[in-house]
Amino acid sequence: MIARTSDIETAAGVLRDGGLVALPTETVYGLGANAEDPAAVSRIFQVKGRPPSHPLIVHLGDAQLLDDWAEDVPPTARLLGERFWPGPLTLVLRRGRRVPLQATGGLETVAVRVPGHPVALTLLAAFGGGITAPSANRFGAVSPTTADHVRTELGDAVDFVLDGGACQVGVESTIVDLTGITPSILRPGGITREDLERVLGHPLAVPSASHVRVPGQHPSHYAPRARVILVEPENLALEARLARERGHRVGLLLPPALADAVVKAHAVLKIPGSTTAYARELYGFLRELDQRGCDVIIASLPVEEGLGLAIANRLRRAAGPRPTA
Repeated sequence: MIARTSDIETAAGVLRDGGLVALPTETVYGLGANAEDPAAVSRIFQVKGRPPSHPLIVHLGDAQLLDDWAEDVPPTARLLGERFWPGPLTLVLRRGRRVPLQATGGLETVAVRVPGHPVALTLLAAFGGGITAPSANRFGAVSPTTADHVRTELGDAVDFVLDGGACQVGVESTIVDLTGITPSILRPGGITREDLERVLGHPLAVPSASHVRVPGQHPSHYAPRARVILVEPENLALEARLARERGHRVGLLLPPALADAVVKAHAVLKIPGSTTAYARELYGFLRELDQRGCDVIIASLPVEEGLGLAIANRLRRAAGPRPTA
């Protein structure tokens, strides 16, 4: 069921009362709270099991509200906001006094964006404020791209789930740090590096580590229950055979170049030919392989251009070292 006007009104009321609302964005579903309510923001961390030092993104209804939530906004931020908002771009700026430190992980920086989803924008307008909203899943797990994903994973821990259909981008927003001398991409996402560079007129670095904490930097993130193994495309069949010989139930993400290959595995999912479609389906693929009982997922990285950069980033994090008990 897709959100109705009454659903929007209910969701806005839940936020005003200090509750949590799962809301659709064009990237993934977010777990939203009133950005100015420290208690509600703190509850996000509790529900997700997210360390309180990991900052959240503040979602705004309009780029014109930027000065209400950030200080010393540079011209570059206004340029990028004019070009890419509403859309999957997050800007890291100096924290405005309106933003509680609970939302920034104790930092004097704030991550802000204007989402490009009509239901999210309608909710922001009805609510009349900012909404902090990390992905609506347990910390480190696969992000949800449908309302059912949220319901399955978080259940009654969410006060209201606002259904806006399947997310169209499928991976999180690109995060650009504008607090230093030179802008840099701290998380590749739905706006490509190439698009940003065309607007800014100069290359952008994508550092592997940053002194600025932002969402999605944990070594293990976006991870299914199954262990993810990354290999070169020509080694997929061999790695699948070795894993099967070790007794694993193997899930395989088969790239387009090998679409006609016959590879034995418990489950084989064929990757779409376009990176746009792959990004949209990536998290759904990982969830499906979990649901089909795979305990190992074998994949290869796409060419790291366009959205391929974001897909490769998510797969590397999914394959990262898991925390031990």
